[in-house]
Amino acid sequence: MILNIETATSVCSVSLTNENDILAIRESSEVNSHARVVAVFIDEILKETGVDKRQLDAVAVSKGPGSYTGLRIGVSTAKGLCYALDKPLIGISTLESMACGMKQKSKELSFQLPVLYVPMIDARRMEVYTAVFDEQLQVVSETAASVITGDSFNDLLAGYHLIIAGDGADKCREVLHHPNITFQDNFTVSSAYMNQIAQRQFHSGAFEDVAYFEPFYLKDFIAGKPKVKGLF
Repeated sequence: MILNIETATSVCSVSLTNENDILAIRESSEVNSHARVVAVFIDEILKETGVDKRQLDAVAVSKGPGSYTGLRIGVSTAKGLCYALDKPLIGISTLESMACGMKQKSKELSFQLPVLYVPMIDARRMEVYTAVFDEQLQVVSETAASVITGDSFNDLLAGYHLIIAGDGADKCREVLHHPNITFQDNFTVSSAYMNQIAQRQFHSGAFEDVAYFEPFYLKDFIAGKPKVKGLF
């Protein structure tokens, strides 16, 4: 039984899963709500299912890349639970869990070429956090912060059909025009997509060190300049 916490993007999502079953889930896409709702979601889910925190086998958290603040909130919450309950911590790549969700949502589609999944997280301007996964969710291209141009993915498009999704995908529609590209509409990040990976890592004992685990930010946090007159 695993508690899954996803706060890497604008969506705050928490779910409780038991093997392949999602027992309960709570999600919010309200801006800047993560710190306010994540603990509430956890309490609501446990009450709904009648599960005591001590019955959890592990806590899984989306480790990034993604929002600096969102990742801090999710990881801090997960580490606090694991430390207090003496439970193992599972760190899951945000992009890998997105690819897992993209595969689930596109299972009814068929293409002449092998499919590659390209999840994208908005990293401002024309930059996205992205990686490429094959149909077995093995990494084809490692996670990177990439500026998307009309030439992006040219090395893959001759032999594969690319499915692109995520909050970074919309701004790429204007520059990526190719018959071997499909944009997956209405895709949102969800803790539900973490479960398959979390269960696999749990059974293989792939746990994080609760004391030293940190989110995968990919880029350093840069604080904005204060807008109040007189502050520097």
